[in-house]
Amino acid sequence: MRRCSRVSVQKEHFDRLLTEAGLAVPVEFPDPVVTLRGPFGELPVWRDRERFIASLCAMPGAPVAELRAFFERQRRVADGLWALFDDPARLPPLSPEGVLRTVASLPALAPVLPLVGRALGPAMLSPALSDFAPFAIWVRALCQITVQCDPDTVEAPFALAALDYAWRGTGHVRGGIGVLATALVEAARRAGATIRLADRVTRLRNTPAGWHVEARRGPLLASVVVANRLPGDLADMAGLPLETHPTLDRLQRGVEGGWGAAVQYRTLAGLPPGPAFHLECVDESARPFTEGNHVFISVGDADPGPEGLRSATLSTHVDPRPTAPEAYFDRVQAAMSRTVSLRAPEIAAATRGLMTGSPRTFERFTGRTGGFVGGVPRRAGLSAYRAAGPVSPAPGLFLVGDSAFPGQSTLATALGGHRVAAAALAVLGREPGP
Repeated sequence: MRRCSRVSVQKEHFDRLLTEAGLAVPVEFPDPVVTLRGPFGELPVWRDRERFIASLCAMPGAPVAELRAFFERQRRVADGLWALFDDPARLPPLSPEGVLRTVASLPALAPVLPLVGRALGPAMLSPALSDFAPFAIWVRALCQITVQCDPDTVEAPFALAALDYAWRGTGHVRGGIGVLATALVEAARRAGATIRLADRVTRLRNTPAGWHVEARRGPLLASVVVANRLPGDLADMAGLPLETHPTLDRLQRGVEGGWGAAVQYRTLAGLPPGPAFHLECVDESARPFTEGNHVFISVGDADPGPEGLRSATLSTHVDPRPTAPEAYFDRVQAAMSRTVSLRAPEIAAATRGLMTGSPRTFERFTGRTGGFVGGVPRRAGLSAYRAAGPVSPAPGLFLVGDSAFPGQSTLATALGGHRVAAAALAVLGREPGP
């Protein structure tokens, strides 16, 4: 049975990366990209932007003029920001060529500037939009899973760019995230890398000869270390007190102001044949979109066997450090199951096996202290733009992953990794290759 993991990619950027690296990764593009289900009914998020907007405008009570005005402004902001995100050279620190390209794109960024430092809700959501349940729930749900906070607290430009994700070629890696990970490992091997899996690093020491890396299967000496760790974990591993490294300290505090996740892994049988699909389910719109009231469901491809078994990953945001954690997560799991039974009864009826997970599970299997997931919530304020360049707390040491800019998601971490790779190669005196 293949394990399903929620992994989506953006077509333009990943087409380029996959082609340059020679990766044969099967990607399919579901339509709708995701289907939102809530108290108002069902809202498919179609791959075609105009089709989605038209479907919203056709719903009973829709404030058509306000919706179209919102989406027009949202499109202009998203176009300006995605042009930056799709080209890491335009993000700081900039190369001379990147500076020229960024200057050339300044007119496209003009719609962004009035929104910098402002929350999305107060800046752009009129009472008519906020009172129209299908739209309001869609915005809240999407902000929660992408930029990790609600519309009243999220930095508006980040939220408006995130709202565009369905129309930027979002795809599903057939077979799950392991297929992509395996392809990347093989590409690294072909490029001459030595891969040591299941070889946990326990300590980093900066020596005159380079970074001394203590690992389970023996030490290494490295000129450059790129660490996909939480900022506080990297500080502990490298002996860097947070009080003397303000960027790491600020990022760690941001992570700790974020979320953990409760998950369910389900085995499904009896669903109609078809490709992978995604559901986003909300029980009650008046409650926070956390703790089982809001559940994201990713259903994988059907296995080729006669039973057509599928795996599904279900997740919700949680407090990673609750009091009485056992009782808390029992309540969350019960709430998740209740929301699934109410909004996705076909998933509940098809369930043949179920395993659960919590922040403790993430901590155990990923080494992330506290089991924090999702990176730093992009709350309103200029601090959202700090540490926009690669984070290097010591010479030759780089932080990568969802704690670094631009944040969480397959696309964001790939963009951040691309930029860190260029910075690491510069330390080694090498030019980035394809």
